[in-house]
Amino acid sequence: MDLTRRDSGHLMLITPDRVFYAGLLGRPRQRCSGAFHVYVALNGGLRLMPEQAAEQRGELLVVAPNQQHTIESDYRTVIVVTIEPESVPVGTLDRLAMRITRDAAAYACRIRAAYEELVQRPLSGDVTSAIFDRLCLGEALPQRKLDPRVVKAIALINRFSGEPATAESCAAAVGLSTSRFLHLFKEETDISFRAFRAWKRARHLLNFANQDLNLAHLAQDIGYPDSTHFSHSIRRFYGLKPRAIFSGSRDLAIYRSGETADLAAAR
Repeated sequence: MDLTRRDSGHLMLITPDRVFYAGLLGRPRQRCSGAFHVYVALNGGLRLMPEQAAEQRGELLVVAPNQQHTIESDYRTVIVVTIEPESVPVGTLDRLAMRITRDAAAYACRIRAAYEELVQRPLSGDVTSAIFDRLCLGEALPQRKLDPRVVKAIALINRFSGEPATAESCAAAVGLSTSRFLHLFKEETDISFRAFRAWKRARHLLNFANQDLNLAHLAQDIGYPDSTHFSHSIRRFYGLKPRAIFSGSRDLAIYRSGETADLAAAR
């Protein structure tokens, strides 16, 4: 790992179902991530502007998956903890949001302590969701049990090599008609196949954010049909252009765990 990146204090831990990010927030426009977000200010406060709700302020703010919002910070660097919604049982994130909101100061303190620990001793090897959750939240969230056919389809979606996964190819792989597969997928994950795939594609970009890459080639490698589609999709999920994300991540130390590390290495 480049010592300059480690010395900056900016870091990101990526696991298959979780992300811990401490780095620049930038000046994003409205964003709509597919994950559950916990934003924590390192200094000062945060300002959250949901699309259809009242403005919120505080040192810790929570945003549900697929909620349009804009976030601003008094300080350039923020901490963001994200959880993939399909990884936990239905209702888990709603209850977690209530607990976090009710005791925001304590959770903010815990997440900041997790950041300090990661700066001093970055986690390596297989970082399970339980390990991640205990570090950041003080508890291991329950794991969602998905239909094995959907689990297989998700693995195909997350295989960023070869031809991109389609509904037809995933349906064939699990022995279902396309219509039946799409119904099962949404029933199990609470999101459409197309929306799920779009988010996972954008999420995979995080693995390469600190690298000096040709963005047009990267877009093609991770399944975008063209650079325009790539740019629009990334701006929709992150509120920033791809080039701005890469520019602001030059000193970001990235640590990967589990299948996420395998996928990044296979590129």
